[in-house]
Amino acid sequence: MSVAAEMPQMRAALKVDELEVAYLVRGVPREVLRGVSFEVLPGEAYGLVGESGCGKSTTAFAALRYLPANGRITGGHVYVDGKDVTRMSNRELRELRATRASMVYQDPGSALNPVLRIGPQVVECFTLLGQSNSEAEANSLAALRHVRIADPERVMQRYPHQLSGGMQQRVVIAMALACNPRLLVLDEPTTGLDATVEAEVLDLVRVLRVETDAAILLIAHNLGVIRSMCDRVGVMYAGKVVEEGPSQQVFDHPNHPYTVGLLNALPRHGVRKDEQLLATIPGSLPQIGTPLPTCVFVDRCQLATDICREQLAPVVRLTDDRWTRCHHADRVQDLADSIRQKGVESVDSHRVVLEMHDVSKTFRQQRQDVPALVGVDLGLEEGETLGLVGESGSGKTTLAKTMLGIHAPDAGGQVAIEGQGVAGLTTKRTADERRAVQMIFQNPDSALNRNWTVRRILKRSVTKLTGLRGAAADKRVDELAESLRLSQRHLDLKPRQLSGGLKQRVAIARAFAGDPRIVVCDEPTSALDVSVQAAILNVLADLQAGDKTSYLFISHDLGVVRYLSDRIAVMYLGRIMELGTTKQVFDGP
Repeated sequence: MSVAAEMPQMRAALKVDELEVAYLVRGVPREVLRGVSFEVLPGEAYGLVGESGCGKSTTAFAALRYLPANGRITGGHVYVDGKDVTRMSNRELRELRATRASMVYQDPGSALNPVLRIGPQVVECFTLLGQSNSEAEANSLAALRHVRIADPERVMQRYPHQLSGGMQQRVVIAMALACNPRLLVLDEPTTGLDATVEAEVLDLVRVLRVETDAAILLIAHNLGVIRSMCDRVGVMYAGKVVEEGPSQQVFDHPNHPYTVGLLNALPRHGVRKDEQLLATIPGSLPQIGTPLPTCVFVDRCQLATDICREQLAPVVRLTDDRWTRCHHADRVQDLADSIRQKGVESVDSHRVVLEMHDVSKTFRQQRQDVPALVGVDLGLEEGETLGLVGESGSGKTTLAKTMLGIHAPDAGGQVAIEGQGVAGLTTKRTADERRAVQMIFQNPDSALNRNWTVRRILKRSVTKLTGLRGAAADKRVDELAESLRLSQRHLDLKPRQLSGGLKQRVAIARAFAGDPRIVVCDEPTSALDVSVQAAILNVLADLQAGDKTSYLFISHDLGVVRYLSDRIAVMYLGRIMELGTTKQVFDGP
């Protein structure tokens, strides 16, 4: 009997019952979901958490039969409002998606048509329900007001690129709610949004959930979002739900070794990198289609014994509404208090390696001057991490690009490296000046050449930045790979063959190819799950301690900024509004 089948009998808005999904890879079915079961009741929010590749998004897409062409439901059932989605015809499926279930994707920019104004896109959602154009337009305005858009008439006339990320997400949610769905699936709806916009979007979802009584399936890497939003949570690993229960209970008292590992990877309040490195989960997820006849987590589990390798892990009922899938549920609490790694030694130096004096940057838009930076004065010491925070549009990225020389500051502003003023544009800087400041981008997929091997990517950077060639360049590539824990096998792969965490390691290795003095980190962990994020932050801390590199660290995740940064600069409308030590800014703003 499935776990879901044992739940109290009540008409679920979504019921997933022993769902199995496989992807055809070169004609061979590779198992992805291995008997997933859970229920979401009307008005309830259910969260799915786990590392990238564990099957969360596949579960969400399978629930509405949005699987890619090579995806196959090979077993089990999915019921939405009592109707079996796995047995629906194409016509019935279209009706389900149009009238009873909706989905909100991670990137609202890709969910909206960039060449159409917002109005026609929202209106279409209502005309598909059989409404006349006049009715659809009136309901579109009402829908935008419903999601707290103050001037819907003006927004209807705009194109998606003219709206902020938070505003785009509100529009997408308005479109998803057009049919008053019984089920709303949210796949990473706040990734990439700053803290204030994220809070606005989540508050909106809370209000709409109460008003519409819709069931919500929420997928997110941010465990804090899941805890604050969801009534219950399911923890997934390798295509199985390994623990389920009320969110507060699961996060406060985890009862599966994998859940403990995820929670230990989070930065703790008040703990910094020089006190403790973040805990990481050893090993990696099994590759797609790997046979897992016993416990799926056995190869990475610190509690594993022979029985874990010989028998399928049993479902252990902890309470009526909580269970875990583990042979050693009674020993899991021993892991929860495990000692973390010792912190890295902080760099005690007050030598300033980069200065910005009275730096302003003005852009010309539609015949008007728009100030992006206004009189910024900033210094960065050797081995220091300066956290840069603020809302989207506050000027963080413009400041970073001006530091790098991508944008030239307005007349009168100056950027100095090691006490020497440098040209505003990187094209006019010397090779040593370009080498001194490097950048790690948010998305390694767009930053790395997909058609080159990792070895070629790194060797090109080494040659360009240091002038080394031949055997000397190869030796430097091997040194970079070793410091970033990349194997020789990884060096011969292309970026598309690597996981998100490994790709970001390659991006970091490329940034360090020329031994830079300053590295700009622009949201380097925002799209990574917590275990991979912990590994990347530990790598950055190790590299900094060894090379005395200075970081400008830009992030929307205030917990990460607090953990990694020595000082914090708070930006608003192109100005530095507050600058101080991390403790001063966070504990006494």
